[in-house]
Amino acid sequence: MQHDRRMTFKDLMRKIGANEDLNFLLTNRVPRQALTHFLGWFSKIEQPLVRDLSIALWRQFSDLDFSEAKRQRFRSMHDCFTRELKEGARTIDANEEVLASPCDAIVGAQGQIQGEMLVQAKGFPYGLRDLLGADETVERYRDGTYVTLRLTAGMYHRFHAPHDCHVSQVNYISGDTWNVNPIALRRIEKLFCKNERAVIRTTLSRSGHVITLVPVAAILVACIRLHFLDAALHLKYRGPNVIPCDAHFRKGEEMGWFEHGSTIIVFAPSGFRLCDGISDGAAIRMGQPLLRLPNGDRVQTMKNL
Repeated sequence: MQHDRRMTFKDLMRKIGANEDLNFLLTNRVPRQALTHFLGWFSKIEQPLVRDLSIALWRQFSDLDFSEAKRQRFRSMHDCFTRELKEGARTIDANEEVLASPCDAIVGAQGQIQGEMLVQAKGFPYGLRDLLGADETVERYRDGTYVTLRLTAGMYHRFHAPHDCHVSQVNYISGDTWNVNPIALRRIEKLFCKNERAVIRTTLSRSGHVITLVPVAAILVACIRLHFLDAALHLKYRGPNVIPCDAHFRKGEEMGWFEHGSTIIVFAPSGFRLCDGISDGAAIRMGQPLLRLPNGDRVQTMKNL
C-alpha cells in the first residue's frame, strides 16, 4: 500500500516556517511598515468573500481555535483577530498575593534583571534604558523580575489586568515592526527596543507596588488599542508620547488588545518571584499565576501550616 506523498498547503507553510533562513527572509526582509499599514486596512474589509478567504488562508499558517470565542462568525479578519472569549473561558487566579498572566502566551524569557540588563534570547541581552527610556522607570526595576510573554498568531489577542490596579501613565514609543518570533529574536540585537511599543505603568491597589506592562508591536500588527485611551496607538499616531491616565481595573478585567499576535513584557520590582511552572517555552493562559508578590511566599507558607 502506497503512502500519499502529496504535500498540503499547510504542510508547505510549516516546512517554510521551519526553515529559519527562509522564515526570517519572508517575515523581516520585506517592506515591514508598508505591509503593516496594508494589513491594517485590508483586515477590516467586511466583504464576505474577502473575509472568508482571508480567514481560511490564516488558518493555513496557524492553529486557530474558535471553540472558546464568544461568536463563531466574524464581520472581517480584523473582527476575528480581536475576538472576545465566551463567559467562563478563563479562570482568574483569586490569590491576592499573585499577579495573574495578562494574556494567553508562550513564555519567551524570564528571570531576574541583572542590574539594568535582561535577556531577549540566549546570547542577546538588552538594557532597561533602551526599552523603557525614563530614568525613574529604569531605577524602579533595577535587579527586579521580568517575564516575556509571546502571543502567537492564532492565540486570543486581548490582554487583561494582572491584579487590581490603577493605570496612571502610558508612554508610547514609535519604532519599527520587526517580527518578534524566536527566529528574529536570535538574530536582531535589541529587537524589542527597536519596535513600536507602549509602556503602561500600573500601581497595585492593595500593596502599592508599581508593575509595568510593555506591549510590543510587530510586523502586521496594525494597532495597540487600550480601553482607557481615545486614540489608537499605531505607526500613524501623532499625539503626545507621554499620556497621563486615570483608569482603574479589577484583576482579570480587559485592558486592551493587539490587532494581531505580538509580545507583552511584564516588569516587577525586586522581591517578586516567578510562580511555579514559569519557564522558557512554557504555555500560559490569561488569569493563571505568573508572579508572586514579595510577601506571597510567607503568606502561602502560613496558609499551609
